[in-house]
Amino acid sequence: MKIYTKTGDDGTTGLLGGSRVRKCDARIECYGTVDELNASIGLALVAIESTPQLADRVEPLRQVQYDLFNVGSHLASPDDSPYKANLPVLDDTMINRLEMQIDAGETELPPLRNFILPGGTEASARLHLARTICRRAERLLVDFSLDRPVPEVVLTYVNRLSDWLFVQARLCNHRVGVADVPWRSR
Repeated sequence: MKIYTKTGDDGTTGLLGGSRVRKCDARIECYGTVDELNASIGLALVAIESTPQLADRVEPLRQVQYDLFNVGSHLASPDDSPYKANLPVLDDTMINRLEMQIDAGETELPPLRNFILPGGTEASARLHLARTICRRAERLLVDFSLDRPVPEVVLTYVNRLSDWLFVQARLCNHRVGVADVPWRSR
């Protein structure tokens, strides 16, 4: 199978189910940003996998990558798509898993006394970047949901995921003994 099809040369792309939309369609912006988020988590994993103290962070991050791919498949499927019924299930177990991991991570971390800046370790900085991409994806999804249906679980998951990424970034610093970078007002 060739990687290029030439069908997008006219500025359109195919959705699951066969319909075509302009590449600047809000739907494409949403699932493209979710894909960008997934790629940024993959970039963070490169730093995490080479740090022995962070070995237990790999599987949770991989699970989030799978979740995001599933979210993207739902976003790429219009409601009238015949493929909609065959997509992976999105449900509250995804959100519950993130919340349990956030709570577990927070018990390990020192309490926040002020705002922090992205940084510390490379892994932490990359996860903070992923968090900001996640927030952009959330903004796009909320806007998109004003006109077209977005499963509530997707909106909640992406909201919770940004909090989860924040905790993961802090854990990466904490586990290797690097302090979070505090924000100092002038």
